[in-house]
Amino acid sequence: MLETYFPVLVFVLIGLVFGIAPVITGMVVAPHRPNPEKLSPYECGFEAFEDARMKFDVRYYLISILFILFDLEVAFLVPWATIFKEIVATESIKFFGFVEMIVFIAILVVGYAYAWAKGGLDWE
Repeated sequence: MLETYFPVLVFVLIGLVFGIAPVITGMVVAPHRPNPEKLSPYECGFEAFEDARMKFDVRYYLISILFILFDLEVAFLVPWATIFKEIVATESIKFFGFVEMIVFIAILVVGYAYAWAKGGLDWE
């Protein structure tokens, strides 16, 4: 019974080594020269400890959401591209598989054009 779980144990141990070893190596090997610039908090283009009610540019979040959206679309394209030869070789779904992805890419292009036309991709 336990011998069936041995590969899982080895996998977990190797994962732990690959996760912990770089952190320990960085702590041992890297130079430690702190200065105020490196230790200051910085996020989203403004100081982290200012007034919480201050105005900030929303375009940062718009660009990040658009990046996540179009990056996710690529995650849907990759599986289709990997089995494209199988789709074309199968006579019953050849046309359907091709048209389905053309429609998907057309929707993606329309969304990209809309974001571009509305100025969502402009950064001044």
